[in-house]
Amino acid sequence: MQNIFPPPPPAPTIEPDLRVSFILAPRFTLVSFAGFIDCLRHAADEADFGRQIYCQWAVAAPNLEPIEASCGISITPNASFSEATDVDYLIVVGGQLPWSLDLPDETFDYLRAAHANGTKIISLCTGSFILGRAGLLRGKSCVIHVEHRAQFQRLFPDTRTQSDLIYLDDNGIITCPGGTSAIDLAFNLIENHCGKARAIKALTSLLVDRQRTSHHMPQRPFGYLTSCGNWRVEQAVTLMERNFSNPYSVAGLAERLNTSERELNRAFKKHAHEPPSAICRSMRLTHGHWLLINTTRTITQISLECGFSDGAHFSRWFRKTYGEPPNLFRARRQRVDEPMSSLQA
Repeated sequence: MQNIFPPPPPAPTIEPDLRVSFILAPRFTLVSFAGFIDCLRHAADEADFGRQIYCQWAVAAPNLEPIEASCGISITPNASFSEATDVDYLIVVGGQLPWSLDLPDETFDYLRAAHANGTKIISLCTGSFILGRAGLLRGKSCVIHVEHRAQFQRLFPDTRTQSDLIYLDDNGIITCPGGTSAIDLAFNLIENHCGKARAIKALTSLLVDRQRTSHHMPQRPFGYLTSCGNWRVEQAVTLMERNFSNPYSVAGLAERLNTSERELNRAFKKHAHEPPSAICRSMRLTHGHWLLINTTRTITQISLECGFSDGAHFSRWFRKTYGEPPNLFRARRQRVDEPMSSLQA
């Protein structure tokens, strides 16, 4: 039978344009690590051969014992710290807290020494907490996932934080909140070190439609309330975000948080200037607004996904909020977007 998978051509003998080593924390987040390293893999070679030609990587650790991710999958390091010295970046992959902070002193010493020698340090996900504990973020700015920002500020008050960027470079310390934003950061490094063609190859191989710049962070309506400093509001908003289809009543929220409706309403009045019921409804309407623009789901489907009893109930609140019913809003947006779509095609 004809061989439709030919062997790779001889590899060019060149120095890699980009060298990195990963440090995986206990219970690290697999998606941040996998997304970043797969970008390197596709950029490092022609076709899909995956050889480390233009990019080179390793997983470094004090010893070569397997490290378990938060999902239960284990990765075995392939380099000791003494072997992972000649790199452009050290990438610290965090994960579930507080377990990800359970690292030996040797790891923190290694990070401090690498930074002192001029190696750039990257943190993915909660890796920023590890850099904070190593003392590498004092007086610097960093990007923290909005769900962990309040925790980080309490632990490291001498570090400036923000949550509206995909990544941030502050004098050789690059922080990234993780998730798919790790892919965007990887593309940026590949483009800077290996050229745009390498970055585009990785982009298309992973079926990513576009590269986001550092400021293209998806916005969470009322996300600022998850780090407002009041535990009732912070936890209530998180519960609201995770239960659009089956929203809690105010009484249900209060019971879940082991507080009273009166205390919950008082906290929202102080920090959100609206009752929790209004905030929850606004969040669900904002989600419905996004679904109308970005999906082909019916009004009824969107209504149920956003926790409204039926299409009429959703339409009534949508019109009150946005000034027109959802079907007319969608039709108008489609007319506006059609000329742009034809130009892009």
